[in-house]
Amino acid sequence: MYTQKTFVLKPVEAEKKWYLVDAEGKTVGRLATQIADILRGKNNPKYTPHTDSGDFVVVVNAEKVVFTGNKLDEKVYYRHSGYVGGLKERTAKEQLQRQPTKVLMSAVKGMLPKNSLGRKQLTKLKVFAGTEHAHEAQKPVELKL
Repeated sequence: MYTQKTFVLKPVEAEKKWYLVDAEGKTVGRLATQIADILRGKNNPKYTPHTDSGDFVVVVNAEKVVFTGNKLDEKVYYRHSGYVGGLKERTAKEQLQRQPTKVLMSAVKGMLPKNSLGRKQLTKLKVFAGTEHAHEAQKPVELKL
């Protein structure tokens, strides 16, 4: 009997594309899930879970994302200095004012695998607060999400 072999994509064979996403007026969580799928390569028919087969994503207007419900006032972002009593916290509203790119970065990071592959995939996400970005040379294709 002949059985068909399972297709496994080698990292060298993966073709990386560049996508441009406008985050203006988009909900943070819903946008982050779609971006995480593209970074992992799940939108590609040649998706292989253990290889980095995803594409690059450039996000603009990250400062104009929206939260649903009371998350803007009640969601808290934590960070720790490493010293005793060094826990710092900010609400989502403060985080959007101070570091709008970190809001989307942390949302996408939580949806990627917690291993070296997930860290490598996160480096393919480029987030910018305004409309200008530094990746015009890569000719990113605008993606409607």
